[in-house]
Amino acid sequence: MPASGSPGKIRGALAAEVVKATAEQHGVCVRPFTMEVADTGTGELRYVPVPCGSTVESVCLPCARKAKALRQAQCREGWHLTEEPVITRAEPTETQTELLTYRADLAAHYREAVETGNEPEAEELRAEVSGVDTELRESGMTGRLPALDAPSKKAVKRSTRRRQDAPNLPRKKVAKTTVGREFAGRFRPSMFVTLTCDTYGRVRPDGSPVDPASYDYRRAARDAVHFAALVDRWWQNLRRVVGFDVQYFATVEPQKRAAPHLHAALRGAISHDVIRLVTEATYHQVWWPAHDVMVYGGDRKPLWEPDVRSFVDPDTREPLTGWDDAVSEVEEPAHVVRFGEQVHSKGILGGTEEAGRHIGYLTKYLTKSTGEVVDAETAAQRDHHDRLHAELAVTPCSPRCAVWLLYGINPKGAGGKTTPGHCRGRAHRRTTLGLPGRRVLVSRKWSGKTVADHKADRMGFVLSALAAVGIEKPRPDPEKLAWRKVEPGDPHCPPRDQLVMRAIAERRTWKAEYEAARLAASGSPPEPPETSATPALAA
Repeated sequence: MPASGSPGKIRGALAAEVVKATAEQHGVCVRPFTMEVADTGTGELRYVPVPCGSTVESVCLPCARKAKALRQAQCREGWHLTEEPVITRAEPTETQTELLTYRADLAAHYREAVETGNEPEAEELRAEVSGVDTELRESGMTGRLPALDAPSKKAVKRSTRRRQDAPNLPRKKVAKTTVGREFAGRFRPSMFVTLTCDTYGRVRPDGSPVDPASYDYRRAARDAVHFAALVDRWWQNLRRVVGFDVQYFATVEPQKRAAPHLHAALRGAISHDVIRLVTEATYHQVWWPAHDVMVYGGDRKPLWEPDVRSFVDPDTREPLTGWDDAVSEVEEPAHVVRFGEQVHSKGILGGTEEAGRHIGYLTKYLTKSTGEVVDAETAAQRDHHDRLHAELAVTPCSPRCAVWLLYGINPKGAGGKTTPGHCRGRAHRRTTLGLPGRRVLVSRKWSGKTVADHKADRMGFVLSALAAVGIEKPRPDPEKLAWRKVEPGDPHCPPRDQLVMRAIAERRTWKAEYEAARLAASGSPPEPPETSATPALAA
């Protein structure tokens, strides 16, 4: 027998771990979900592994790396454009018009149910309309659809006068152009900008406060929740000052102190003084009810009253103040968000090594979850994160946030399933510490393409290379394919590992064919970054 405390014999690797390692080696998704695909023309039925699409390496390394490569390609393609991107809209399809007609009929029946007080039927119609809206989105339709319920009150108009404590900004009419100026007939520089949140107290090198008692956790939590709105205001102000439709590719990451900051690639040359002026003058006012003092807490929480469809006080049984009523009484903003003094801006020429280096810097943390980026390594960091999370737990994140109930306000959309003080929003999670949900922010006219368009371009590149040497890949008509997600426990569905191994074989075949095509074609361009574990599906 081995001595006490000595290591035992090393056992062989598990089969599942070997499959995962092999899939990662060949760029195949390690945790795909299975779809049943039926060909309505031939009647063929098959099971296809669909990549999970995760952007986090610890979840799925191949999918995360491909997502990052797509983002890098998107950033590179739009940063130093010399011509205006052209965006074309598809014509409405017959399916879309039929779905919208059905939605209009459902909306009419819903209004009748509401007028007659038939709440069960109204609930069923709301659910049906939600399903139709999902189908419309999946069909490719974009834009906002009319709400089922008309607003009960007119929106409260707020003064647009600038605050006295913010510098005034010059204002120009924003031209429709998005391409920056050219200098000396051949130089067309663009910008790289970094913006940070304000200070909340002195911090140590590890990001923890020097004096936690004086650190302003409340302002830090509220700034994190409303950071995205502040960034949107910054784009708007910048465009009005420079006079053209500035386009951007930006990423939001946490600093060591767990405060969000922004890295942005801007198209076109902009003065450093202008960027600093716009940053100093930009603010966002949160016109929400005051939420400084909690009315309820502990075991004393509001109760849901079905008869009045509102939460009520547990003692008096009086309905809580509705959201619209509470907002109409607001006379001062509950919070004002501003950027910090640290502003970094730099001009960069396209096609240079420096441009490539900054693209890598922009996308450096895209394959890591927020929790991995702000992981606490010291006791002081853990205490700092705990205190910030405790403040975020009682900071409302939206008009529909259940945290409003702790302040005696009935949030929008509250119902019997709402738990007072418990909101599933990303802002309240311990792993995110209030960081905005969108890690990547891309303007609509950045490259004129969506991520799906860039992915299709990559697939088209490979198919063209194969076709040039006589290798034709069959591409079935999407209209003839019926897709259905396989439910857990389906006895006909093959095991996941079997599907992953099939995808590995398919991937190796494609790789070999593409390498042969590159060798056969003289002067072929280099291989593009991998973007899909199953090329046939990506098409």
